[in-house]
Amino acid sequence: MSLTSKEKERYNRHIILQDIGIRGQEKIKATNVLVVGAGGLGSPILYYLTAAGIGHVGIMDDDVVSESNLQRQILYDTTHVGTSKATVAADKLNRLNPFCRITPYTTRLSQDNALEIISEYDIVIDATDNLYARYLINDACVKLGKPFVYGSICEFSGQVSVFNYQNGPTYRDLFEYSDDIKNFSQPSGVIGALPGIIGSLQVNETIKIILEKPGVLSGKLLTIDILNNTYLTFTIQKKARSL
Repeated sequence: MSLTSKEKERYNRHIILQDIGIRGQEKIKATNVLVVGAGGLGSPILYYLTAAGIGHVGIMDDDVVSESNLQRQILYDTTHVGTSKATVAADKLNRLNPFCRITPYTTRLSQDNALEIISEYDIVIDATDNLYARYLINDACVKLGKPFVYGSICEFSGQVSVFNYQNGPTYRDLFEYSDDIKNFSQPSGVIGALPGIIGSLQVNETIKIILEKPGVLSGKLLTIDILNNTYLTFTIQKKARSL
């Protein structure tokens, strides 16, 4: 996918980087990325993917904007309370970058639609707030051979990893599945800046995957505590299993 003169101007700060250049920016333009969740993590992820020039961005979220979202979900403002997150996000992102194709899905990821929707994309980014959805994303990505960029946030802490990349470990290698997960309720408190940090790192990993750069967080779990400013990386071992 070649770049127009307007796109070359827009993405100039990428293009002048030795590790991206015209060829790299064309790879970014040729990539389809699905973001599951358009809330705290999804907001910075969607902004930076679109600004970076990803050719096709899918947004999957069945929720509506609430007043309590506005402390951290920077895609939305007071006028959007009560409206569909995916719809509002698509409208904003279309205005941010008309060179990107934005597809909203005002539905929840399920066993019925996961394979069909994910099959249309090259990379899936997890911006969900529940554990069960992550297993759905993981299992569909494993079956379809798609990389899965994981992120999670809670209070002052966050995690980032990349699963199923070049036959690397999967989410199930990090967390064994239990039926209790369906009823697990994640604590809802989170410092507003944290989603921006974790979401930005997820976008960075996505760009590295697209550009085939070294250092992708495959087989690694990066944990961040912004209250105490600690950053730790753990190794994830791949386990023998069949889905």
